[in-house]
Amino acid sequence: METRFLETFLMVAQHGSLAEASRRLGVTPAGIAQRIQALEDEIGLPLLARSGRRVKPTQAGLAIMEKSRRVLSEVRELKSLAHDDQAFGELRLGAISTALTGLLPGGLRRVFDTIPGVDIFLLPGTSAELYNGLLEEKIDAAILVKPPFPIPKTLQWDLIRSEPFVLLAPPEFAETPADQLLREQPFIRYDRSNWGGRLADTYLQSLRILPREWLELDSLEAIAVMVEAGLGVSLMPDWRSSLFDNLRVARLPLRNAPHREIGLLRPRNVRSSRLVQAVLDAVRA
Repeated sequence: METRFLETFLMVAQHGSLAEASRRLGVTPAGIAQRIQALEDEIGLPLLARSGRRVKPTQAGLAIMEKSRRVLSEVRELKSLAHDDQAFGELRLGAISTALTGLLPGGLRRVFDTIPGVDIFLLPGTSAELYNGLLEEKIDAAILVKPPFPIPKTLQWDLIRSEPFVLLAPPEFAETPADQLLREQPFIRYDRSNWGGRLADTYLQSLRILPREWLELDSLEAIAVMVEAGLGVSLMPDWRSSLFDNLRVARLPLRNAPHREIGLLRPRNVRSSRLVQAVLDAVRA
């Protein structure tokens, strides 16, 4: 039995969609279906069943899910033990979207150029989703916003960068005071369900400003494009990427600006600790 079949089954079961598993694993939908079929042929029972547009595990599928996770975890541990003196093996790394477009591309390029035999699986998500993924052992480490609550002692937090919030505005407002723009211009809100969005909301409350809110988005990239199009202003962390730096927008400083801290969170006993450290060092570089 190939472990990639188990990995594919778990991904489909988790997201309820062959298409989503295809996107996350970088395998064609036909390839996903073939893997599931091969696993079902080997088990001798159907493991997934359609429910409308979604798929869900059958009773047989539910019965093997936890054991499948343990098998994959033990395989990763075997690889790590075999290469105990070096950064090697497989790493399941979660990352927020701005890390995927800003911090990670150059860092991962350095890792792949200097460390042979590395296999890194990237899982995108919000900070809250990735934090839960760590607790449930679905990923080995995550690059995310620092949690707004005490971090358990079983987890290790390493700061990568601290990003001050700025007021993002169309370029014609570059000389207008930020407080004035927040009161007068349409406001595009950074989603308050995100940990970074909560920082922006708390800052507005501290200024006792009720902006002319008309849109709330969970993607900083989407917010920046909206601002560039002249659809409003927004409070957001001053993150950097090749995509963001090419936008025609003004970044106005804020008095007593909050900071969004981006870092790497991992269990203290993570099996692929050398590889995690190698990724952290490369991203910091």
